[in-house]
Amino acid sequence: MTLLVICPDYASHLLPLLTLATAWRGAGERVVVATGPATAAIVEQFGFERVNLQLGKGSNPGVIRAEDQPKGEDDALRGFFDATRRGMVPTLAYQAEARLSDFMWEPVRIGREVQAVVESVAPDTIIVDHLAFSARLALRAGGIAHADVVVGHPSALPVAGEVYGFPPAWPAAFAPTAEELAELRELCDRVSESFTREWNAALAELAPGAAPSRSAFEEHGDVLLYNYPAELAARPAEGVYLGSAVREEAPDPEVDRWLAGSDEPFVYVSFGSFLSVRSDVLARVAAALASLGLRAAIALGSAERAALGDLPDGWLVREFLPQVRLLGSAAAAVTHGGNNSVTEAMTAGVPLLVLPFSTDQFAGAAALERAGFGVALAPNEATADELADGLRRVLALPRGPLDALSADLRSRPGSQRAFEALNSRIADGSPAAAR
Repeated sequence: MTLLVICPDYASHLLPLLTLATAWRGAGERVVVATGPATAAIVEQFGFERVNLQLGKGSNPGVIRAEDQPKGEDDALRGFFDATRRGMVPTLAYQAEARLSDFMWEPVRIGREVQAVVESVAPDTIIVDHLAFSARLALRAGGIAHADVVVGHPSALPVAGEVYGFPPAWPAAFAPTAEELAELRELCDRVSESFTREWNAALAELAPGAAPSRSAFEEHGDVLLYNYPAELAARPAEGVYLGSAVREEAPDPEVDRWLAGSDEPFVYVSFGSFLSVRSDVLARVAAALASLGLRAAIALGSAERAALGDLPDGWLVREFLPQVRLLGSAAAAVTHGGNNSVTEAMTAGVPLLVLPFSTDQFAGAAALERAGFGVALAPNEATADELADGLRRVLALPRGPLDALSADLRSRPGSQRAFEALNSRIADGSPAAAR
């Protein structure tokens, strides 16, 4: 039996999908991963086979820098970073306008490559990243059953009344005007219509006579898997909530020594592989932590350490840190609200100070606030004093509900839930994720 995993060349999406695939490996099945070369080392670390499949122009092996991207993609990335400095609505608008080239790069050529990979590997089960639109288009065009995994807040797959790119909920710290929201909604509607035309044009070329899509952003696989806790969803969904896909990490002696060196509580800080470029916000977070006398473990990513100013002795500050290991001992965490950060923190029972910048991070931050698992602030506006106050509130949140969620997520890992969901469909005779 063979599982085929299809994912773009981005570590933040590949890591949870590979973690899900470990359940198939544990059952003695072959796992083949179709992705690009930038993340080949990650696939190798998991011990899986890899076939080359470049699904987009850019890539991200774990820390992304504009200067490492292909020509054109570097300027697009700088444009995105600049938009985050202008605020929430400009960032969402920038992302909406870039969506066609981001999500469906050369869909007909890529689609034929995807179909060739499927033919060569001959998998029994296929799971694909939901944002790999060209790959999912190819699978639909070829009549190839598959499951797709939403890595992010469930609003990444719009339901009735929603449109992709327009958050269905906002944290309390964000107050866009009615005019700003109307303009953003109108833009997202236009982009959705344009994206659907592009999808249908490619579909017609790959599968002449196929029924066109009504809304390409609402398309999904035969089985739909959400890498997200159902307790935070607060919206209807027809898929399976996996909870979390928490990866195993290699031992890190320096981190283990740092953890063993003190019993004092500490806060873990990371803005992920993209938004660590916002060293100005990281510097204010560091100042807030220092003012509270808290220890900190800070993953710098692409930020320069010097941009954070003088830091207290005893802090752990590196470009990359083992997030899962540190969350296992942290008293709280400061995050941009990315999917891995949120789901891994919930699994560890760690409350969050969320500073959302883009995409589904706003809806995710609102969900954490609503559940009482975190506090959200506006990263461009919150002062060091306000961040310190936010951290105090996070540390004072009631522990009972978060501990209960953590226990549930740890008792049934996402990999187990995904394996059971797909194999039950196959056992019932459904072609849900089997060829």
